[in-house]
Amino acid sequence: MRAIVMDSYGGPEVLQVKDVPEPGAEPDTRRIEVTLAGVNFADLLVREDDYLTSVPLPFVPGNEVVGRADGQRVAALMRGGGYAQVSRSGVATTFPVPDDVPDDTALALTLQGQSAWHLLHTVLGVRAGETVIVPAAAGGVGSLAVQLAKRAGARVVAMAGSPEKRSFVSGLGADAVVDSRSESLAEALAEASGGGADAALEMTGGETLRATLDALVPLGRMAVYGGAESMESPVDTRALMSTGKTISGFWLPLLYGRRDAMTDAAADLFAAVRAGELRVPPVTVYPLTEAARAQEDLRARRTVGKVALDPAN
Repeated sequence: MRAIVMDSYGGPEVLQVKDVPEPGAEPDTRRIEVTLAGVNFADLLVREDDYLTSVPLPFVPGNEVVGRADGQRVAALMRGGGYAQVSRSGVATTFPVPDDVPDDTALALTLQGQSAWHLLHTVLGVRAGETVIVPAAAGGVGSLAVQLAKRAGARVVAMAGSPEKRSFVSGLGADAVVDSRSESLAEALAEASGGGADAALEMTGGETLRATLDALVPLGRMAVYGGAESMESPVDTRALMSTGKTISGFWLPLLYGRRDAMTDAAADLFAAVRAGELRVPPVTVYPLTEAARAQEDLRARRTVGKVALDPAN
């Protein structure tokens, strides 16, 4: 089969198209003929050996796919192996895709949809009437989180880095949209939140993490799920104690062993799409052979919504 293989860590050039054997059969797994493979920021960190865990080389990147398993349309989460024509996933993290949900929509609801859902509901426990800050709101997780937070009855203050992206996020229903590149980000977020937010998602790190934390009200809650600019973000524990603010880490694979958590979220996400309560932004699809360009465009923030690879090209 054809796949993208990393023989070393480094820049986009380490992503090479190769013919490799199909992944071997393992207990409690399903073989998937991949129609779309998701590209996520975590893939870039894995490639640079800057992720939460290192991977064995050679390595096929990709943590989510949509395809067919035993003739059934499925979406699946895995720990690598997605950038390929054939992949394998655990039974617990493989879900049937309803006939009325297109492949690209199902892909966007898999890793990023599950992440947005669990960040808001499992980690932060967002309630109606609360104000929530959503970063990178034109991206895959952010665009879904904006809508899911509104669906939960929250007020949403979103961040985006360009006028075009801020306009796009406003169209998703955000109550206020702040320039994520503002030199006075904490003040802008607090003002847009009406004096402070109750909860926040965070995936940038560094100064953005500190500004977002400052924009929370006392006893405010933050869920950290990435570090696009920095994975090292010192926090003043005295400030945490004196304000009662909470910072929680989130990594979706920690839930992979809890099938009920994954299936419940998947069912609710598909229901939200069917009810017209969740609109999945258009998915940008690159040929598998252009995986490096897809990652470069994602890094440069040239994309909106979900980014995917087509193994057939």
